[in-house]
Amino acid sequence: MSDKSSGSVIPPRGDPQDAVHGSRRTGRTAAVIPAAGRGERLGPGAPKALRPLLGTPVLVHAVRAMCRAEAVSLVVVVAPPDDPGAVTEMLAPAGLPPGIEVVVVPGGASRQESVRLGLAALPPDVDVVLVHDAARPLVPAHTVDAVAAAVRAGAPAAVPAMPVTDTVKRVDPDPSRAPGAPEPVVATVDRAGLRAVQTPQGFARQVLAEAHRVHADTGGSEGATDCAGMVERLGHPVVLVPGHEEAFKITRPLDLVLAEAVLARRETLAHDR
Repeated sequence: MSDKSSGSVIPPRGDPQDAVHGSRRTGRTAAVIPAAGRGERLGPGAPKALRPLLGTPVLVHAVRAMCRAEAVSLVVVVAPPDDPGAVTEMLAPAGLPPGIEVVVVPGGASRQESVRLGLAALPPDVDVVLVHDAARPLVPAHTVDAVAAAVRAGAPAAVPAMPVTDTVKRVDPDPSRAPGAPEPVVATVDRAGLRAVQTPQGFARQVLAEAHRVHADTGGSEGATDCAGMVERLGHPVVLVPGHEEAFKITRPLDLVLAEAVLARRETLAHDR
């Protein structure tokens, strides 16, 4: 069990990975994984990030995904605040790639607070921060690197995204309407200009820190549903890079089934090589 007042560190194995240098920013890139939420839509039981996926916790898969990226040299996992030591023990034997430092810190009552605590744990030489959902355990390394590269090239924020393929209807969001009652359609939205965003979302560290500082001071994120939305509300530009179909979010039981199928396919392909 770790002291809740400080982070637990899993020491890096082997030589530390060289820092990634870009034309605009020359420090290190770190990934922050908030994993303190319950994920109740997945059903009763352990927090979503700690649920098994082919026998290995979802969180371990997500940490491995960040460690596989060439850009990342540090991963900060923001654990459930009541027992961060359990996450440290879970990750220690996980067979993470060598040369990557992994730090576990206790999280907060909300995702926003957990990300802020993860930011506070970063050393001074980190200037690019990737915020990644623990519930997106299958994001490919090349997607992670593309996000980091966009920020290194000078973007204040970069987000992976996919085109919206379903027809989208706008409805009247009447809070007095009974759950499950028919909803009147207001308009059909042109999906050509729509994108569904994924993670990791990448940021210049000072920009993300500013967003969390401002929104903490104002008492909330004012309707923003992700870190990129908080940055947008400060007037900073956000760019999109191509996402990947395997970077989907595990939210409901059916998503676990799909994730298992993707992992099984990956193992088959690796075996056949």
